[in-house]
Amino acid sequence: MATETTSGGDLARTMDLLWRSPAAEGPRPGPRAGLDLDRVVTAAVALADREGLAAVSMRRLATELGVGAMTLYTHVPGKGELVDLMLDAVLGEVYPEPPAGDWRARLTAVARANWDLYVRHPWAASVGSGRPVLGPNLMRKYEVELAAVDGLGLSEVEMDLVVTLLGGFVRGAVGGLHDKDAAERESGLTENEWWAAVEPHVERVFDPERFPTVTRVGPVAGPELGGYSPERSFEFGLARVLDGIAVLVERR
Repeated sequence: MATETTSGGDLARTMDLLWRSPAAEGPRPGPRAGLDLDRVVTAAVALADREGLAAVSMRRLATELGVGAMTLYTHVPGKGELVDLMLDAVLGEVYPEPPAGDWRARLTAVARANWDLYVRHPWAASVGSGRPVLGPNLMRKYEVELAAVDGLGLSEVEMDLVVTLLGGFVRGAVGGLHDKDAAERESGLTENEWWAAVEPHVERVFDPERFPTVTRVGPVAGPELGGYSPERSFEFGLARVLDGIAVLVERR
């Protein structure tokens, strides 16, 4: 479940901070404590990676940085702006080099790069969509992804929709991975241990009279997949999404 939304702060201030305008980095009264905006954002990202976005507050971040809360506020006006800065910062990790190959190889690389990003930064996938964070890293990411479907005969609207479709699929798929990890942490049971605990109840679960299709499919799919496998679901789903995009491309 999303814990924050993007664009939750003052838009003008956020844009100044994202694009590092002179207004954002102008003179400030009082001691600077050796801080700059990049250090603040890096510390916030590290805290969110360790403990989740809910753990990131201005007071907690100030403690992490060893400064007073008022010092921190001279760099970032509040958590709304900070979340936008954090998200744009991690989006800068996605494509060290633009994806290469034919369109299917490029979109496969796009999807896997986004999957890897959300695995490294689980909170980034859980941030509510809100409105786009129009920072330099988001814009570069969007440019790279649009370029991956450029030249295929798609309209500009279709190009955007394909990129949006792929991004939404990845966010949903990686959510399954994070849900599985959370279930294991909260229950103290691995996937195999959980299924072992369920084993004494399988006759009720796989009742051929009440659930004939489940009884036929479940005992085959469960052992084959080793329980719920987010990674395998991702690979299967990605192939099917690309198959659907192929139909659109062929029509053009």
